[in-house]
Amino acid sequence: MSAPYSLLTSGTTLVLLGCSGPKLAAPVVELPNAADTASAPYAEVTEGVWLGGDRWAVLAPPDETVGIVDLASQAVAPLGGPKSRDIRNPATVFRQLDTLYVGDWGLRRTTLWSLEGHLVRSVPAADAARGVLPRARDAAGHFYLEMLPRSGPDGSGNRDSGAVVRTDPEFRRLDTVARLAPLDIAEVEGDAGRRFERRIFSGTDRWGVLPDGSLWVARVYDNRVDWRDPSGRWIRGEPLPDRVLEVTRYDRELFLRRFPPELRRTAEQLPFAVVKPPFEAGFTAPNGDVWLEKSRAPIDSSRRYQVVNRQGRIVREIRVPGRGRIVASGQDTVLVAEPAPDATRLLRFPIPQTRVSR
Repeated sequence: MSAPYSLLTSGTTLVLLGCSGPKLAAPVVELPNAADTASAPYAEVTEGVWLGGDRWAVLAPPDETVGIVDLASQAVAPLGGPKSRDIRNPATVFRQLDTLYVGDWGLRRTTLWSLEGHLVRSVPAADAARGVLPRARDAAGHFYLEMLPRSGPDGSGNRDSGAVVRTDPEFRRLDTVARLAPLDIAEVEGDAGRRFERRIFSGTDRWGVLPDGSLWVARVYDNRVDWRDPSGRWIRGEPLPDRVLEVTRYDRELFLRRFPPELRRTAEQLPFAVVKPPFEAGFTAPNGDVWLEKSRAPIDSSRRYQVVNRQGRIVREIRVPGRGRIVASGQDTVLVAEPAPDATRLLRFPIPQTRVSR
């Protein structure tokens, strides 16, 4: 069944609306089998940035590092060197023009690096922004952050909406440029009393910024991509076609296996969503398109990505065979991170050329 998502939550009730919708008219292409490959000694790569040519930067939070990947030589080296004190707990990585930005929650700052890997300077986290690290910057120098509501001691504050905030380079003025959907939470009773917990497998809005200050927001409950142009005018995206994927017993079992045996009983008490969100992640390609990583069922043999243009319309679907996921896009290639025993394989694929209407 293909349908746009429209999810309404109230307490523990979740209603799925709109079970008929537009059929997928965009071309569907699959990445080719051949690829340039490098092996990185990282447990997980969560995102990446194209640095130009054969070079990429990848974020590996479990290993507390940002790796610089050169696929021409198949080499992977830590940014700043193996004994660098300039990176401790990296959490964000993004690029603007000729600068790579790395947000570090441990050092409470964002460091600026040349694309060749040399440290330029650092920007401390601002108290005015509650120490939140920026996730993007436009060509005019504005930083963009995601400000979540204050959760409070029992988590009830998470029922409020978050926001995308734009700041000047000195963090003297904070302006809200987009409101984000509140988390899907449930009230639970535990040993510590009543709390509000986010439902496992629930989704969140995703967003990104273009150099000219245009902002996109992928709406998880409406399953569409909205755009805000530099003047502040919003363009409402078209509903995206998707399957409705229930959270199965097997999904729950796979989630619980991540915990050591002594913690599984506590994990079993967490609330679970009824259905998976339409997308799990999103990023901006160099040409300004938005790539949304779609949710998948455990039996799926490939991972799907919907490419959405600046009018909020889907222009194609890309499929990645196997367990890999796309973490970054270059001008005409993508970088795929694929888990392997004691490592992560990094594969560069050419983007299949298709004729699409812009």
